Amino acid sequence: MATFYNQATLSYNGNVAGSNITSGRIIETLSATKNALVSTYTTTGDVTYVISIINSGNTDCTALTLTDNLGSYTLPDGTTEVVPLSYVNGTVNYFVNGIQQPSPEVTDNEPLTITGISVPAQGNAIIIYTARPNQYAPLGTDASITNTVTVEGCINSVTAEETITYSTEPMLTISKALEPTVVAENGTITYTFAIRNYGSTATDLSDDVIFTDVFDPVLNISAVTFNGTPWTAGDDYTYDTQTGVFTSVNGSVTVPAATFTQDETTGVWAVEPGVSTLVITGTLA
Repeated sequence: MATFYNQATLSYNGNVAGSNITSGRIIETLSATKNALVSTYTTTGDVTYVISIINSGNTDCTALTLTDNLGSYTLPDGTTEVVPLSYVNGTVNYFVNGIQQPSPEVTDNEPLTITGISVPAQGNAIIIYTARPNQYAPLGTDASITNTVTVEGCINSVTAEETITYSTEPMLTISKALEPTVVAENGTITYTFAIRNYGSTATDLSDDVIFTDVFDPVLNISAVTFNGTPWTAGDDYTYDTQTGVFTSVNGSVTVPAATFTQDETTGVWAVEPGVSTLVITGTLA
């Protein structure tokens, strides 16, 4: 709702008289809201946005254009603009008063531009689409993306925005290596496990990180180290010499947070994962 003001003046014989100031309010015909179905993002997950447009007027609003800047922001140099979200082709869905309509035309991907939207008088339209964080998406504990949508083509244009933050959850991967790969019966082998954390926070007890492996053939374990520190059976892990099941005790496996850097020239973000290494050595039973 916008407020406007007006004042008249009267000039006579070199004198000027001002009237009282009047004010009025304009009730906007269109209103819009924008919501993401998830409040956080990662480097691998998509984000679905829901745009709701309400027409409170008595006239249909037709041929509207919706534009989404997809979180565009300017680098510290003050001139280079990058876009952290990429529209996922073919994901637009369009509803009028709850009834799905043929998909409107996407005329540009950056900024995302959707045309041919109509909202009936005293009615509503909902547009749903998906975007994917790309190499320009800010990373780290305090990172966020705010993108703004603008709807134009009726009596008034309206904007709405939504902010999502980078996930603070740990994001773990694990890889396994064997040395040597060819071994004699009753020979000694070493398994090395690299656990990487691509998230912005280190793991702790609340994350319930448990490492499990079933060694086949069964190992007669002679040494276990985690980040170079020896582990003790019972305190740090359990091992069944009959079944070959090795399980870490909750809290034994910890993985540091990743570090994130942005190239000041290109705006591209890079991730250096936090890494922990578990080494298990033994002879084949």
